[in-house]
Order: sequence, then structure tokens, then C-alpha cells
Amino acid sequence: MADAAWHHTIDRFYEQEFDDADPQGSITRMRELVAGRPDDDAEALFELAGVHDALGLEDEAIPLYRRAIAAGLEGESARRVPIQLASSLRNVGNSAEAVEILEAMPDAGVDEGARQAFLALALHDEGRHGDALRTALLALIPTLDGYRRSLAEYAAELPGTVGNG
Repeated sequence: MADAAWHHTIDRFYEQEFDDADPQGSITRMRELVAGRPDDDAEALFELAGVHDALGLEDEAIPLYRRAIAAGLEGESARRVPIQLASSLRNVGNSAEAVEILEAMPDAGVDEGARQAFLALALHDEGRHGDALRTALLALIPTLDGYRRSLAEYAAELPGTVGNG
């Protein structure tokens, strides 16, 4: 299946078939969709991880995300996988690794706001409250019509955690 058709099929699955009230049915349907791709197909692994993640099954999603990365995930999915992996890690109590992944990640383009939001949550979980608030404010500032300069100055004044970030 060509990549455009594959992505259309996945989009249609989430729009029309995904049902968080029927987790096993949603996983089974995604397994059917990925069955036509090779076992080590990075996109298939990413989508299988994503359906587990969307259903709150992070423990199952994490190894699938890691396999997708190892298989050479590319494009938009490669930009999104660290964010999704970090979110799942945070949800299972590994916020330290989530922070490490998100802080090491380059600008995520259209997903940069999401990267910063998940980083702020993980920083908060790590007790780095000033860093978390600064990250959240800096993510918000570009969306504002006014007050950018003053909020940037206030964010810069927030206490950080020595030796981190």
C-alpha cells in the first residue's frame, strides 16, 4: 500500500472505527490494518503503538514505539514518536526519561507546542516547577496578540533547577 493510501486508511480508522469503549476491537482492527505490512515496518509499529497509547495502554505502547524508532521511522511520524513515547513514559511514572527525551529533541515544527506542553507536565512531575511553568509560558507566548515581551521577561525570572534544563 502506498504511503498516502496507508495514511488515509489510518486516518479513516481513527475517524470512523476507533472506539475507546471497545479497546480489544480497536486493537484487533489496527492489527488487521498493519497485517499487510512487514513485521519490522516502522510505520506499522508506530500506528500499533499509537492505538495502544490512545486506549491508555502505555505499557504496551512503549516497546512498540521503541521498535518503531529502531526500525527507522521517518517523516511526520519520526517527529511525533518522541513526543508520544515521552507522554507514555510519563504516564507510567518515568517522567525523568520523558524529560530527557523531550529536552534533547530538536524543534518539532508544527508539533513544537505539544512537545513543550508534554515537557512542562514531565518537568512538573519531576518537581521542577519553575522550569515547568517557564516551558508552558514560553509555549503559550507565541499564540498571544499582546503581552509577549512582559511574559517572556517574567518567564525568564522564574527559578530554575540548578544543573537541569
